[in-house]
Amino acid sequence: MSYVNPSELAKKMIDAGEAKVFMSTRDTLIRAYMAGAILSLAAAFAVTVTVQTGQPVVGALLFPVGFCLLYLLGFDLLTGVFTLVPLALIDKRPGVRLRGVLRNWGLVFVGNFAGALTVAVMMAVIFTFAFSVEPSAVGKAIGKIGESRTVGYADHGAAGMLTLFIRGVLCNWMVSTGVVAAMISTNVSGKVIGMWGPVLVFFYMGFEHSIVNMYLFPSGLMLGGNFSIADYFIWNEIPTVVGNLVGGLTFVGLTLYATHARTAAPRRRPAAPATPATSAPVAEDVPALVQ
Repeated sequence: MSYVNPSELAKKMIDAGEAKVFMSTRDTLIRAYMAGAILSLAAAFAVTVTVQTGQPVVGALLFPVGFCLLYLLGFDLLTGVFTLVPLALIDKRPGVRLRGVLRNWGLVFVGNFAGALTVAVMMAVIFTFAFSVEPSAVGKAIGKIGESRTVGYADHGAAGMLTLFIRGVLCNWMVSTGVVAAMISTNVSGKVIGMWGPVLVFFYMGFEHSIVNMYLFPSGLMLGGNFSIADYFIWNEIPTVVGNLVGGLTFVGLTLYATHARTAAPRRRPAAPATPATSAPVAEDVPALVQ
């Protein structure tokens, strides 16, 4: 059968987290680099489609192609390891320690950022003919995204920071749901269907994804966006990373672990009411026999 039941799914999630903890540094970095690069290309594609059609929903409908590709190829995003890797620690898998979890997160962050930055430079070259002309319409749109989602939050102070954090939480609630939904199926079509919907929701709703932002904001700085590197990290990347961690681990990883891997004992069934015994008729009730 192509469907994996929830209890088996929970075990697959823990196994996946354990495998990532013990993955070599080389493989972790390569897989993270490629994940960041592919997702960044998908983001550039989605922004291009949105600008050219004037319909954000079209870009959102097409963006998940990058997410599906990187997942099927076995590459790793920070948002996914935020959800899966801690489960191996919580489940007390042999040899899994907190420092191993943090090591994995750190390596994946570096790899994702390097991949996204590579694509940001490449796309900036394309949008400006190697910085020899003004950015194209798509390039200008990316610059505006960088402004609105950094200084745009800063203009609202603490309320802006809270909004940014919550958007990060909601983002990885959806993205990690897509990661887990892909594990429910054992065939490619089922995995793609499971991933596509949640990722579409996050992108169309404008939630904050730390790896997508690793592409959008450095690219925006290169394309004339009116914000600084400090604005990017303080008013986007750092709060988004924290929100992604909370959203993926709390609303996806821990909830599935708690109810399917560590299912609580069922409530005791109430005892069935006793059926009263049928009593034999007393002598007075038996008609006298005719002599």
